[in-house]
Amino acid sequence: MKAMAKICGYLGGVVFALTLTACSAQRQPPIVPPNALADAIIVNKSARTLTLLAHGRTLAIYHGIRLGDAPHGQKQAEGDERTPEGPYRISGRNPNSRYHLSLRISYPDAKDMAAARAAGHAPGGDIFIHGQPNWLPIGQLTWDWTDGCIALSNAEMDQVWRLVPVNTPITILP
Repeated sequence: MKAMAKICGYLGGVVFALTLTACSAQRQPPIVPPNALADAIIVNKSARTLTLLAHGRTLAIYHGIRLGDAPHGQKQAEGDERTPEGPYRISGRNPNSRYHLSLRISYPDAKDMAAARAAGHAPGGDIFIHGQPNWLPIGQLTWDWTDGCIALSNAEMDQVWRLVPVNTPITILP
């Protein structure tokens, strides 16, 4: 009986630790100059960074971004859980997203649609840069959890939302 209580206590501690990880304090965004505006975005999936550029210079770098559940490789089909790679644009803004703000990425483009059609499947879509799920009251999820989107902390997303206008080019690197 004593051993069972010890095991239950250990498992309870693991659940508590996992809960703390998911609800830990949010990463804070970098300091940027007042009135700054990004004119390009570079996402490096391997380095887990999202970099905002202004006139060819680094404006801000966000580390530890979260990607789709299958983060390696180019998105090829709807439901493959991959984040696309290549040149795209920010094609829309959604302040009423299921996640804390969202910026739509112009995936799929004509090349992506042609490749998916040739392979006999749909390319998927609804790829965004966004914050944490609205159901998560505080903190952030600390693993790859999206269906192919790029996730930031809510504080970081507030800043990116302010700095990135529609039609900003975004390059997503492997």
